[in-house]
Amino acid sequence: MKFTILVSILVVVLIAAQADEAQGLPPITAVFNVNGIVPCSVNGSVNAPPFPNAQVQLSNGGNVIASAETNAQGAFNITVTPDRVTLTNLLSSCRIIVATPLSNCDGTLLVAGTLASALQVEETTIRGILIIVELGPIKFQLVV
Repeated sequence: MKFTILVSILVVVLIAAQADEAQGLPPITAVFNVNGIVPCSVNGSVNAPPFPNAQVQLSNGGNVIASAETNAQGAFNITVTPDRVTLTNLLSSCRIIVATPLSNCDGTLLVAGTLASALQVEETTIRGILIIVELGPIKFQLVV
């Protein structure tokens, strides 16, 4: 339900933006911020320590759209615009993939596979002509 409402709002705003642009007004711009904290865990436990210095990829059907590295607290931020990927694709077919092996954060986690998570909308903010959609991982899990 939330997804349908959000998509409806964005469609109305984008139609209004096209009308404004046709009248010579500045266009409305959208930005998608994908951020979160990667746990050093095979099951995405919130009690797990963070996974620092991990390569994180935003993937759409196996194609890497953008990437980032986690900081010392395991946090990452990836910013993309609608010309690279749509909100519908972000929510339906995109995944956050942790390309760095789990053994890099904990030598006892010698498992095959990678951590991955689907995305969810966490917040939408409108600042003038800028729409900022904040997305985050639902839950990281080991994918073999």
